[in-house]
Order: sequence, then structure tokens, then C-alpha cells
Amino acid sequence: MTSPLKTEGGGASVVVDGDKESAKESQTAQVEGRSPGRLMWIRFKRDRTGVISAYVVGFFFLIGLLAPLISKLYGKDPYTVYADERPELFDSAGVPVQPNGGISGDFWFGLEPGNGYDVFTKLIYGIRTSLMISLAVTVAVVLTGILLGVTAGYLGGKADFFIGRVIDFLLAIPAQLFFIASMPVVVSLFVSPRDETPTYVRVVALIAVQWALGWMSLGRILRGTTLSLREREFIEAAKVSGASSRRIIGKEILPNVVTPLLVQSTYLLPNFVTAEAGLSFLGVGIVEPTPDWGQMFSKASTELVLQNDLTYMFFPGVSMIIFVVAFNLLGDSVRDAFDPKSAR
Repeated sequence: MTSPLKTEGGGASVVVDGDKESAKESQTAQVEGRSPGRLMWIRFKRDRTGVISAYVVGFFFLIGLLAPLISKLYGKDPYTVYADERPELFDSAGVPVQPNGGISGDFWFGLEPGNGYDVFTKLIYGIRTSLMISLAVTVAVVLTGILLGVTAGYLGGKADFFIGRVIDFLLAIPAQLFFIASMPVVVSLFVSPRDETPTYVRVVALIAVQWALGWMSLGRILRGTTLSLREREFIEAAKVSGASSRRIIGKEILPNVVTPLLVQSTYLLPNFVTAEAGLSFLGVGIVEPTPDWGQMFSKASTELVLQNDLTYMFFPGVSMIIFVVAFNLLGDSVRDAFDPKSAR
């Protein structure tokens, strides 16, 4: 390779054309070697808020998954009624004798007034219950949104008209009132009103009810994205080459709807968490003795707790706020990473 030439004054060196071309080629190769996913990941790692939020969300899911192990190491479970096991810890009204709800080295978050459940284990098992139900609803909603939204957008015509009218009709139904009114109906399909309802039936009913009115917004977004994609040149080229509709949707359209799909999923899950907690709070979701986030809020709103142990609301309330805020911030960061033009 020709070495750089020096000017008469001994100043800056001059790079010959060969060196310029090789430098440009190496730089171009380095840029082209980064896929859109890698560029998204690089932008996301630069967002400190998003990274911290991801760690917080991961911590909550880890707590939920490891709840049985944590409970075993802690030496307690959320089902023991300490008001009967250790009555000396409670007064005649069932309120913990020690201050701050009975917080101590034995009971880290205190004891629940009334039955005397251990608050720490009830909280981690409640997080487990709420997150698992909400995750199942989110997966069902995403699959339904993909199936109906992409189908309507790609096929158009009568299919688009029919699916669009179904979405409009379901969006007109008040979601929260529908959840409250339909939960007893769905449960009665599996269990007689005279019999005690098993927990798994309530879980299935919660998933089904939230899924029924939870997929429309995602389906409409995917429909609009698919409508814009099906007119693009690469879709036309795939059609001309003889590719089937199934192959075009699977190989061409779905990879291009990942961005709105992922962003909307990060917004849907915390909404389902709060909806599930709200149903349990109103008494139509998970009930005792199965631990649940919303059930703890329901217990905290009783007169016994409000008058004697305000500490009980602190731990489930703070944990719920942290989780929902972290997940929403994570959704904002994922959106900004995929689309830098929309950065905050």
C-alpha cells in the first residue's frame, strides 16, 4: 500500500485515493453489518430509563416465578392462619398486637388483620397469581390480534368489513361493566352456583372475560399496518413471483408488524394486571384463600384494616405502582428504540 505523502511544510499528511476507498468500504461494511434488531438493541441500551425499567419488570417476574422457593426459604406460606396458630400475636379484634401491623424479624411485612396471614408470602404469591393470569391474557390477545387484524388488512373486501364491524361492536361495550357482569355467568358455565368454585375455574374465567374485550385495539392497529404494507413493492413482487398468501403473510408481513406488536404488548400487560386486580377487589375474581394482588387491596379497604392497620396497604400498593409505572416506561423506551423519530 502506498504510504501517505507529506507536504513541503511538513504539515498534515495526505491520504491517497486507495486509502480513502478502503476506509469507506470498511465503514460501509460496518454499518451494513448491523441488522434493524441490533440497531434497536443499541438504541435501547442507551436509554437508561428503559434499562432500569426492564430490570424492575424482570425482578417482579422473577419474584413471581420463585415465590414457592422464596416461601420455603422464608419458612412460611400464605395459607397459614396465624390468628389460630399464634393467637398471642393478636388482640380480641384480630388486629396484630405489635405496631405497624406486626412487622418483626419473624414477619417481615407484618400480619394481616383478621385471619392473620403472613403479608410477605401473600404478596409474593399474589404477584405470581396476577402476573401469570395477565401474561396468559396478553398472549391470547396478541394471537387473536395477529390472526384477525392481519387477515382483515391483507384480504380486505368482505373479510375486512366483517371483522371491522365486529371490532366496532365490541369496542362499544363498556369493558369494566362487562367484566363484572360476565364473570359470574362464565363461572356458572363450569360450576353449579350451589358448589364451591375451584380456583382454576376462576382463573379460566378471568382469562376468557378479559380476552373477549381485550384484543380489538391491537387488531385494529395491525389491520392498519397491514393495509399500508400490502401496497408496498416487495409485497407486489412476492405476488408476481407466485408466492401464496400464507407465505406472504408469514415471510413478508408479520416481520414488519413486530414493532407495533411489541410496543402494544408492553402497554397491554400492565392494563390487564390492573383489570384483574380490580375484578378481585370487587369480589368477582380470585377469592381467599388464594393470594392475589387485588384481593389484598380489597382486604385493605375493610373497616377493620382502615381503623387499625394502615401499614397493610403500603406493601401491595407500592409494589403495584412500581410495576405499572416501570412497565409503561419500558413500553415508551421500546417504542423509541424501534422508531427514533418518536423519541421523547
